[in-house]
Amino acid sequence: MENRTHWGGAEGAGALMGRALRVGIVVLPVGFVLWYASYYTTIAVWELRKLFAWFALPLLAAAATAVAALVVGWLRRRAGRKAGAGNAAVTLGCLGAVVGLGLTVGWLVYGSYLQDRAYMATAQVVTEPVPALAARVPYVAGKAQAAPHLGDVTGEISDITYLPDSDRFATLVERRGWLAGYEVGLVQDVPLGGESRSQERCPFDVSEADARISGWFTHNLGRKISAEKRWVRFEADDAYVTCSEGTPVVVVPLKRQTGILVVTERPAGVALYNGRTGKLTVTTDTSAVPGPSYPISLAARQREGTAAVGGFSDWWFERSGWDASEDGANEGNESEFTMRYATEAGRSAYVTPLTPQGEASSVVAVSTVPTRHQGGELAPMTVHRLDPAWSSPKALVALIKAEYRDVCCYNDDQVFEVVPTGGGTWTATVGSEQNVRYRVEGKGQVGGREATCLKAADGGLIRCAYAVPGSPEEQELKRREQQKQQQQEGAKTPGDPGDLTGYTNEQLAELQRRMTEEIGRRLKAG
Repeated sequence: MENRTHWGGAEGAGALMGRALRVGIVVLPVGFVLWYASYYTTIAVWELRKLFAWFALPLLAAAATAVAALVVGWLRRRAGRKAGAGNAAVTLGCLGAVVGLGLTVGWLVYGSYLQDRAYMATAQVVTEPVPALAARVPYVAGKAQAAPHLGDVTGEISDITYLPDSDRFATLVERRGWLAGYEVGLVQDVPLGGESRSQERCPFDVSEADARISGWFTHNLGRKISAEKRWVRFEADDAYVTCSEGTPVVVVPLKRQTGILVVTERPAGVALYNGRTGKLTVTTDTSAVPGPSYPISLAARQREGTAAVGGFSDWWFERSGWDASEDGANEGNESEFTMRYATEAGRSAYVTPLTPQGEASSVVAVSTVPTRHQGGELAPMTVHRLDPAWSSPKALVALIKAEYRDVCCYNDDQVFEVVPTGGGTWTATVGSEQNVRYRVEGKGQVGGREATCLKAADGGLIRCAYAVPGSPEEQELKRREQQKQQQQEGAKTPGDPGDLTGYTNEQLAELQRRMTEEIGRRLKAG
C-alpha cells in the first residue's frame, strides 16, 4: 500500500513537470520572440490600443448585459421558476445586442468628437494678427532644385524638408537595393531671386550606417528605434536629414500614445541616426536638434481638431472649426508651411491658411504651431482670425494673372504657394521651379477689393494694383511720384550756369559754340 502511494505520487509529480515543460517550451520561445520583435509588438500594441478605445465601452455594456442575464437566470432557478427562464434570457440577450449596437455607433461618433477636443486642449483662438514671418522659396522650387545638384548620386530622393533654422532645404536620398540604407544627404541654399548659391553633400558610410525607414530586416530604422525605446512610433514624412561638419544625421521626431477610452498622440522626443557610425540616439532634449523637433503630422492632427472648437452638435453638423485651403496654388501642399519668424531669431512655426467648413473658400484664419517644443505634451496652437479676410487661393491666382500680365504667366512661369507672412499679409511667389522672379503681397479685402502689390523676389517694391491707404507701400509710391515730378520740373527749367570765372578757356569756348548754335536754330525757326 505504501509503495503504491509512493509511486502514485511520483507519477503525479512527473506528469505535472511534463505539462509544465510542454507549456514552457511553447510560452518561453513565444515570449522571447515577442520581446525580440519589439518593432512589431509596438505596432500591434498601438493598433490594439486604438481598437480597444473604440470598442471598450460597447464591450463593457455587452458584458454587463450578459452578466445581468446570468444573474436573472440564476435567481429564477433559485426560486424554482424554471418555466419562462429561457424567454427571459433571450429577451435580455436581444436587449443587450440592441444596446451594444447603439453604444458602438454612438461611441464611434462621440469618441471622435472627444478625440478632437483632446487635440484642441492647447488651442487658443485670438484676433491678433499673425507675427511677421520671413518669406521663403516655395517648397516646389526647393524640391525641383534638389535633383540637379545631386551629381553622380544613383539613389532615389525619399524626402525633402525645409530647415527654418538655417533657411535651407534638406534632401534625403535612399540607396538602391533591398538591404540598403541611405546614400547621401544634401543641404542647399535656394534663395529668392536666383538659383542655389551653396550646397553641402554629406555621404553615408554604407558599411556602418545601413538602415533606413521602411527598410528590410535588420536594415529597418524603425526596428532599431523600437529596440532602443519601446512603444514609440513615427511618421516617415516627419523624418529629415541634416549635415553637421560633413556627417549626415537623420532626425526622426517620435510620438507616444496616451489615454484609455480616448487615445491620442503626444511628442516623445527625437531619434538621431548618425550616417557615419550607424549609432542611434533617442533623446527628449531637443534643444540641440538643427531643425524641427515637433512632428509635423502631430501639428496637422491638432489643426484638424479645430473642428471641435464648438459643441458636439456644431461638430456633428460641421458648423464650427476650419479646414485647410485646398484649391488654387496650394492644391496638394495646402497646410503646415514651415516658416521662420522675421523678428524672432531661432523661432519658426507650422503655418496653415484656414477656410470655414462648408462651401466658403475664403481664408478667414491662420493657425500656427511651433516647430520646436520641449516636454511630452502637445505644443500650443494659435488660431489667428483675419480681418479683413482673404479671397481663396484660386481666386488670388486668377487676380495675379489679371493684374500683373506682364510678369505672369508665360513660358514655364506660374504662381506658387499663397502663404501667410504675418500681420494679416499673404505672399505668392511667381516664376519657374528653377528661378523665382517676383512675389505678390496682399492684405485681403480692403475698400471692396483685394489689395495687392508686386515686388521683386528680394522684396523690392515694383508697383501696386491697389495699395492699402496709409500703408508703407502707398507711402513709397507717393514718394516715387513726387521725386519723378521734381525731376520733370527740373528738366523744364534752365539751370543757372553759375560763376563763369571758374570756367576754363575750353569750357567757355564750348559754351559760346552751343549758344551760337541755339541762336541760329531759333532764327531759322522764325
